[in-house]
Amino acid sequence: MQKEQNLNNIFNNLTTSLSEGFKKFDLDEKIQLSMSKIAGYDLQINNLVKYNKSDFFDELQENVIETINSSNIFLPVEKNDMGFLNLSLNHIYLMKNITNTQSDFENEQSNKIIFDYGGPNIGKPLHVGHMRTLNIGRSLYNIHSFIGNEVVSDIHLGDWGMPIAQIITYLEKEKIELQSLDSSQLEVIYPKASEEYKQNNEFKTRAQEINKFLNNNDQELLKMWESIKDISIQSLKENFEIFGHSFDYWLGESDVNNLIPKMIEELLKDEKIIYDDGALISAEDTDPKILITKSDGSYLYITSDLATILFRQKNIGYDKTFYIVDNRQSLHFEQLFSSIKYFEFNNLEHKHISYGTLNDSDGNPFKTREGGTKPLSELFKETFEYIEKINDDLEESIVSQLTNSVLTYSDLITNRKTDYKFDLEKFTNVNGKTGIYVQYSQVRAKKLLENIGTKHSELNDLILGDVDKELLSKLYLFTYFLEQSAVLNEPHHLANYLYEISNLFNQFYESEKILNISNSDRLSSKMYITNLFLTTSQNVMWCLGITPVNQM
Repeated sequence: MQKEQNLNNIFNNLTTSLSEGFKKFDLDEKIQLSMSKIAGYDLQINNLVKYNKSDFFDELQENVIETINSSNIFLPVEKNDMGFLNLSLNHIYLMKNITNTQSDFENEQSNKIIFDYGGPNIGKPLHVGHMRTLNIGRSLYNIHSFIGNEVVSDIHLGDWGMPIAQIITYLEKEKIELQSLDSSQLEVIYPKASEEYKQNNEFKTRAQEINKFLNNNDQELLKMWESIKDISIQSLKENFEIFGHSFDYWLGESDVNNLIPKMIEELLKDEKIIYDDGALISAEDTDPKILITKSDGSYLYITSDLATILFRQKNIGYDKTFYIVDNRQSLHFEQLFSSIKYFEFNNLEHKHISYGTLNDSDGNPFKTREGGTKPLSELFKETFEYIEKINDDLEESIVSQLTNSVLTYSDLITNRKTDYKFDLEKFTNVNGKTGIYVQYSQVRAKKLLENIGTKHSELNDLILGDVDKELLSKLYLFTYFLEQSAVLNEPHHLANYLYEISNLFNQFYESEKILNISNSDRLSSKMYITNLFLTTSQNVMWCLGITPVNQM
């Protein structure tokens, strides 16, 4: 049974109480807290507006205000003739109740979620087209882990079928010994084999023959496939380590091949699939028809994806599966999810987390100088060298971390549903909405805490200026942006929030010489806010998949 995601925190506890209050008037109303656009206020509640002409409006509003005021989360709320309730956070109360650590977000109704992303093909290098699935997938994995869900990642390797047969055919044709093969050679062979398949009929016939032998478990060919797979996976793991990615499962299409014949047999028996000119199609009434196998009996992506569902529900177990794949595959997932229900595999939740494309600074697809697809390692190298020129006194490991910050943050700050241009100069700007800027802010906070040292005394009373209040209010709203990212599976809400609190922290830092403050309560207030900023920014970074650096 599916469970709704609802973060357990003081804001949601309040909105739940308010929603219950509406039921006394036979109103089914889900209270929403929205960001306020009015200066001096933090949040607002607009649910009352639609009832301002009703006889019970005054009583309803009084009850709502009483519930809000008794919660102490906000400063006393005033009545509004229209029903717009504007709310200012009560910093004194929240200081004792919000830490922005993971313990603030205990989730009593956790889900087990499989994140299916990455999807590289063995024998082929990671290219820039993989960047978004990797960054969005890792971020959603971390976000859902942070709020208490049980998370599992599966890379879903393309490790079977015609591409593998083409590689083996090429090795055979060119008499290349497996013992001498390495990942760099495989990366060259893959496009050559694909081109040969298109141009050479004799090569094509042999590749098709090898593909059938592989499907019939030819032992010699299976040994070759295993060697190719091992070489490729080792290379992928080395690359992922550079980019800070890892996976719980390294399963591929080959892991479910043995399930497909029985799956097909049972679907035929239940008349869920039918023959159509030699091919097998779903008996579900859809337009277009859903093709399950080709007329020559070969499998499609949907065939192995359906078998993967059976494998996962038996061997892993889950409440939800999220597929982080670009938006061009929307029809495939519509057909897959429809088939899961029609074939009565399960009634669990399956969701396509789609995203737009990553293009170069001119808006064109990323290409190498030779016109091929740009490897991700090449983009990493270009970014690394650019940052190193600007910060030539930094250690190589720090530059590497900053490179990953740029490649991750620039990706996640954009709404995943839209395309975006990767502009290296723009995304490494120390004063812009960049990974460099948010790193600089948290390093600045660390240094401030180090420099204050023994001057810091216990906090007795919050003494706040206007800049302090603005930053503190935003820090207390971490849960608001975290919930948006979790419910909508959109990391850009947290990415934008990270920039906002970093920008406000820099204003807070520059508004006054904190090291010169002599009043102990005022100094302690500054240190409390700095500590909360550091905790918050580093937890947001973790959710986004960014490692904080210690110097810049």
